[in-house]
Amino acid sequence: MEQLDERKMKILQAIIRNYLETGEPVGSRTISKYTDLNLSSATIRNEMADLEEMGYILQPHTSAGRIPSDRGYRLYVDSMMEENARQVEELKEMLVEKDEKMDHLLKQVAKVLAVNTNYATMVSAPRVLGNKVKFIQLSRVNDEQILAVVVAEGNIIKNTMIDVTEPINDETILKLNILLNTSLNGLALEEINLSLISKMKAQAGEYGSFIGDVIDAVAETIKEDEDLEVYTSGANNIFKYPELASTQNASGLINAFEEKQLLAQLVDESQNAEGENKNGIRVYIGEESPIQSMKDCSIVTANYEFGEGMRGTIGIIGPKRMDYEKVVGTLKTIKTQLDALYQDEK
Repeated sequence: MEQLDERKMKILQAIIRNYLETGEPVGSRTISKYTDLNLSSATIRNEMADLEEMGYILQPHTSAGRIPSDRGYRLYVDSMMEENARQVEELKEMLVEKDEKMDHLLKQVAKVLAVNTNYATMVSAPRVLGNKVKFIQLSRVNDEQILAVVVAEGNIIKNTMIDVTEPINDETILKLNILLNTSLNGLALEEINLSLISKMKAQAGEYGSFIGDVIDAVAETIKEDEDLEVYTSGANNIFKYPELASTQNASGLINAFEEKQLLAQLVDESQNAEGENKNGIRVYIGEESPIQSMKDCSIVTANYEFGEGMRGTIGIIGPKRMDYEKVVGTLKTIKTQLDALYQDEK
């Protein structure tokens, strides 16, 4: 297959997208408005003539516009798939590297806080709240299976294999890709309602059931992650304070740090807090603690932002007689540094 230069490729892409949207042959005047090439209709006509001679487009009637040929569809689909596959691979590589860096960073933050305050500390990994769809890519594996790649905010990637009873050709996959991305990109899970799903299924016609399977994959990707990573340090600092060092109190606190499900509850409480403290400092004293085993403690938390709706929580747990001024000041500093870290990476 001949290699097209950038201008011809853009014109071919514009013809195919316009034809998929309208079902009507596409003329040079339409393309002159459709692309960012800033070319005259005469120049576009010459390029279209070359594309027709190369077999990428057809002229169904004399003096009519052009439509894509099978060869044109094939080049368009292959280039689209190659670009999306490249983006997905780049995202995966970036996420692996970012996860490793994040894991090390947050462990160090917990450790430094414990050393500096002489209290027990926790830091939750950032998770995406109110997640949204970035893009969806369908690709045919074989006649019985379609691979759906869903990428959500926070660069969360989910691959789902969907079984089909009848083969789906490349043109149809292309139309379904356009339908899915046009309808769902930028939407959060709660915005994908029954009315929208019904409309999409109607537009997909005989492939309505397949669209339902893809939407299930989307929902699975953007739902809130249940496995929250929490990093802890300084649990043994508890024994430095007589009021917490009794066998019963210390046992309950140590268990909370080992099990971590209770700390996840603390993260939820902090991140779901209403009002002006939602992204600021929150202090729980004694009975105010959302964790039963920490009713004899004071807990100070701060939420940090890590971009694209990603939020994590830092917490310091100590006796009620903790040095609140020092703890609040330390948390404000760490929160500011973590917030700034995302800004530096953008």
